[in-house]
This record gives sequence, C-alpha cells and structure tokens, in this order.
Amino acid sequence: MWEISKEFDFCYGHRVWSQSLNIEFSLDGCLMCRHLHGHQGKVIVYLKSDKVKDGMVTDFKHLNWFKKFLDDILDHKFIIDINDPLFSTLLPMIDKKDLIDFEEGYKTVNLKGFQNELLELYESYIIVNFVPTSENISEWLLKIVQEKMNKIDVKVSKIEFLETPKSKSTFYARS
Repeated sequence: MWEISKEFDFCYGHRVWSQSLNIEFSLDGCLMCRHLHGHQGKVIVYLKSDKVKDGMVTDFKHLNWFKKFLDDILDHKFIIDINDPLFSTLLPMIDKKDLIDFEEGYKTVNLKGFQNELLELYESYIIVNFVPTSENISEWLLKIVQEKMNKIDVKVSKIEFLETPKSKSTFYARS
C-alpha cells in the first residue's frame, strides 16, 4: 500500500456557536471560539493505492483543482453555519431561500442587486450546514476531494486539517 500527501494553506474565519466547555479541563469558562475569529488553516490530503501507475499513486498535479478551490472559494472568507443563531444578524437582508447552492456542499449569497459595501460584506461568506469546527471542516473537505478523485480512481485515505500549527483534526475515509 502506498500513501502520498500534499499540503495546502488558506486563511479563513469562522465562529463555533455551539462551543461549550467543561471548566474542570479548560480551567476557565471563556468561550473564545464563539467569537468571530480567523485562522491560517492548513489542509493535508492523503491519497492511497495498493498499486501504482507509472510509478505513482497519482501525479501531485492532480490536486491542482483543490488548490484552486481553496484559493477561489475559501481563502479569506468567513465560513458560517446556516443554523448559527447569529446568521440573520451577521447577514441582514438575506433570505435563506435565495442562497445559491453548490455541489460541494456550501451556499453563497446571491449578489444580484447588492452594491458597494454590502457587496463586499456578503461576498465574503461561505455558508455551510454544519458548525464549522476543524472536525467538521476536515470531513467536508474529504467528501469534496473524494468525489473529484473518484473520476480518476484514486482513493483519499484521510484529511488532516490544522486550524493552528498546534491544533489538528483528522477525518478518515471509510474503507
């Protein structure tokens, strides 16, 4: 069995509105992740195969599309759960039924009719149907990568997502 990996970086913001703490372990009750905040995220994609073609699991360039996805869709954007209790406060004037759905499992605001500062505000949101924790983001990204890599018969073994250099989640593909 071979496994290869490739790393990608992007900046993003989020809010973990569901955060709760056990003060015995956290030592205080400060719910900092409930605040709007940002990270320099890193994604490591692991691809596996029990055979190689031309000496490779696949060419690393076969992940260029993912770099473009991260750069175009997630970099310098704010990932928000559509069920966040602050959704209507953070995105006033947005009717959830008018959002644009994408096959990768996210939504954006339909920007028609918005101008200037409102356009800048609303174009910065990536709307998902989960609390954007590192665990949920790693699972979401694995689904996106696996769906695309199925077209060339390459399996994703796991995705590691680092929201900071010292905090990481790993989501493993089901065998």
